[in-house]
Order: sequence, then C-alpha cells, then structure tokens
Amino acid sequence: MAAIIPVNLSIPLNSAAPAAASAAPATGAGSAFQSIFQDAVSQVETFGQQATGSINRFLSGEGEELHQVALKTQEADLSFQLFLQARNKIISAYQEVMRMQV
Repeated sequence: MAAIIPVNLSIPLNSAAPAAASAAPATGAGSAFQSIFQDAVSQVETFGQQATGSINRFLSGEGEELHQVALKTQEADLSFQLFLQARNKIISAYQEVMRMQV
C-alpha cells in the first residue's frame, strides 16, 4: 500500500520580500508574484500529467491499480479546482481595485 502524500499548493512565505519591496517595489513584487504563479501552474500541470500517465499505464495493462488511477485523477481534479478558485479570487480582487476611485 502506497503512502499518502499531501498536496502542497500553499503560497511560500518569502522572508526577503520586505527588503526587496523597499528597494524596488514594482519590480520585486511583480517578479515574486510571477514566480509563485508559475510554480502553481507547473504543479497543477504535473498533477495532470501524472493522472494521464496513470490512466495510460492502467489501460495498457502495465500493472497500475484501479484505486491508484482514481486517486491520481482526483488529485489532479482537486488541484485544478483549487487553482481555479484562487485565480477567480485574484481576478475579483483586481477588478475591485480597478473600480476604486482615486
């Protein structure tokens, strides 16, 4: 029986962010957000690729168990749904900021 591996899609805390923000606020914050976003996208893609590989191994009869296939597909689906909800919140916050009057 395989060990259960937790899904870690949390945003890492960057202890150097305050120092970088005071030096170059626009550039540092933008690149930090970009790297976090790229990491999240790559994790979601990795889960999807693992699920696809698991399905292909099961269908070709390479010894993949059905419960492992179900777990991989659920893991990929949950990571995608979490990413989608985070994206929706980010878009909502951006739209709210754009509606603010200066």
